[in-house]
Amino acid sequence: MPSIVGKSLPYKNIFPAGRQNLFNPYNAGNDAITDHLIITNKHAMIRLSQKFRDQLWWLIITVDYNYSRICIADHDLTDDTLTLWLEDKQDFKNSLDDCLRMEIPVKSFAKIIKCENMNSYEGQKLHPNKQYAYRARIQINEAIDWYKQDASLAEQQWAREAMLKAVLTQLVETEATAHRGW
Repeated sequence: MPSIVGKSLPYKNIFPAGRQNLFNPYNAGNDAITDHLIITNKHAMIRLSQKFRDQLWWLIITVDYNYSRICIADHDLTDDTLTLWLEDKQDFKNSLDDCLRMEIPVKSFAKIIKCENMNSYEGQKLHPNKQYAYRARIQINEAIDWYKQDASLAEQQWAREAMLKAVLTQLVETEATAHRGW
């Protein structure tokens, strides 16, 4: 067996694509970490009040940092807000008043749907003048109209879960960067 003493470890081969040098202890700077945070946050920043962030952190601590235990108990979509009531899967609440209420602007929800390509599919279009086919994303409907009219119940649930995932990701990434001073 060859010795690895005095040789650098091949970090690029052990991390998934896009995460090279993320946790490399020999990394000279924090550029890779900062770049990773900027790249993964492809959604627009969602404004969260400090009170709600504190309540959400309390829920995260309650589920022992196991984000898969956070589920959507109920939802409501109005013309200007998406309301999600969050709870712990292992500690179901008797009423929605006991759940954590998250209100998100419809504009942010629409951006998540568009970024996740939920309201479109990849297909072929024919160029109107030159008559050649090319691949493109074909939009089914505008994001919120797609959610209300075209999406199946499962697709609606996936969209709401993508919204929850985006909020949790933003919360963890912004708090981590603020805490470490990156």
